Amino acid sequence: MTTARVAVFASRVRADEKRIMVALDRRGLRPEHIDTRAYWSFVGEHPPPWQVVLNREIAHTRAVYAAKMLEALGGTVINSAAATETCGDKWRTSLALRAAGLPTPRTALGLTPDAALAALDAIGYPAVVKPLVGSWGRLVTRVPDRYVATTVMEYLEALPTPQSRIVYVQELITKPGRDIRVIVVGGGAVGATYRHGDQWRTNVARGAETKPCPLSEELAKLAVRAAGAVGAEIAGVDIVEDSGGELFVLEVNHGVEFSGFQRAVGRAVDVAGRIAEQVAERVAERVRG
Repeated sequence: MTTARVAVFASRVRADEKRIMVALDRRGLRPEHIDTRAYWSFVGEHPPPWQVVLNREIAHTRAVYAAKMLEALGGTVINSAAATETCGDKWRTSLALRAAGLPTPRTALGLTPDAALAALDAIGYPAVVKPLVGSWGRLVTRVPDRYVATTVMEYLEALPTPQSRIVYVQELITKPGRDIRVIVVGGGAVGATYRHGDQWRTNVARGAETKPCPLSEELAKLAVRAAGAVGAEIAGVDIVEDSGGELFVLEVNHGVEFSGFQRAVGRAVDVAGRIAEQVAERVAERVRG
């Protein structure tokens, strides 16, 4: 019997990837790290030598094309190219969430900065301006009024890339100093954490403190539906609650980072283990098929 082979695609092997590879190894899946910066293939080449590839590439564009390349060769990739492409683009994510009937903040897309300014006037202030592609809260801007919004739009108008001048704007939900991250793997909610910060952005990369959050049935169902809406097998779903306790889905992350999450939940949840189990299930599907 041939030993199953699994690849982990990543240009940077962080603590999360190390945990995942250890968990895969424990299940006899022989994880092989492939540095995406050195990987290439011919068009129409034979299928890759791995039953499943876990795509952990941190650079969005490279992650999308890695998944597309491998799928074109007949490989199985987690997450899929379609899910990675959708999650990495905030507008596409919003469309998918809305199509699934999920609660999201009021959102608009301006095809020029001037159009975005008109959209902000319609949404009302304060509001948020976000880049279409980005993570860790970078370049996300809170605009308290039209004066600041006009200044931000003038800045965006001067940026050199066409995509930078297509502007994603969103209603600012007044939250209780925290948001919620739910990790979903294989159609099930693994657990949830609160992310508390001393600024309005509560990203762990910006110093937010992570604490356990009770995983209610409502929260679990909302997160699972959000991951399903974008087609992600493994996802970090960001949810915010307003002052009245109503929940809204903000984003779905395809390459979820979970070190902060793991520290908060401790041994109650083994995120890397759950990811490894999902990979093992997909390997078994390939072997059977």
